[in-house]
Amino acid sequence: MSGLVDRLLGVPGWAVLLVVGVLVFAEDALFVGFVLPGETVAVLGGVAAKLGHVSLAGVLAVVIGAAVVGDSAGYEVGRHVGPRILEHRFLEKRRERLDAARDLLARRGGSAVFLGRWIAFFRAVMPALAGTARMPYRKFLAFNALGGIAWGAAVVLLGYAAGASYKTIESRFGTGSALVVAGVVVVGLVVWWLRRRRR
Repeated sequence: MSGLVDRLLGVPGWAVLLVVGVLVFAEDALFVGFVLPGETVAVLGGVAAKLGHVSLAGVLAVVIGAAVVGDSAGYEVGRHVGPRILEHRFLEKRRERLDAARDLLARRGGSAVFLGRWIAFFRAVMPALAGTARMPYRKFLAFNALGGIAWGAAVVLLGYAAGASYKTIESRFGTGSALVVAGVVVVGLVVWWLRRRRR
C-alpha cells in the first residue's frame, strides 16, 4: 500500500484528477466496470487529498461528476445499442448476474439505479440496462445523481480517512503496523460488501 501511495504522490496533482476522472467515467460509460477499478482509484484520490497532493473538493467534484456523466453515457449506450451489447459473448459468463440486475431494475425501477451504484458489476451494467428498458431519462437522472453524489462522497471520504490513519500509524509504529491496519480495513470492507450482497 505504501508503494502504491508513493507512486500516486509522484504524479502531478492534475494528472491524479485526470486519471481518477477517466477511470470512474469509463467504468460506467463503457459497460466494463468489472475490469476497470473506478472505485479503487476514487478511494486513492481521497488518500491523495488527505496527504495534501490534491484538494479534497477537487477529488469530490471529479469523482461525483465523472460518476453522473459516465452513467448518463452508459444510459445512452443502452438506449441505442443495448440489446446487441447484452447478447455479446463477453457477457456470457456473467449472464446470471446480468439477469439479477435486470430483475432488480424491473422490481425497483429508479431505486435500482441508486442501489446499483454500490455494487461493482451492477454499477457497470445498470445505466445501460435502464437505457435499454427505456426508463424516462429524467427519472434515471434523478436517481443517477443521488447515487453518484452519495457513492462519490462515500468512497472519496473513505480514502481520505484511510489516508489519515495510515500516515499516523506509519509515523508512530512503523510501516509493518500500518500495513496490518490497512489489511484490517480491507477485510472489514470485504465483509461489509459480502453481507450487503447477501441481503
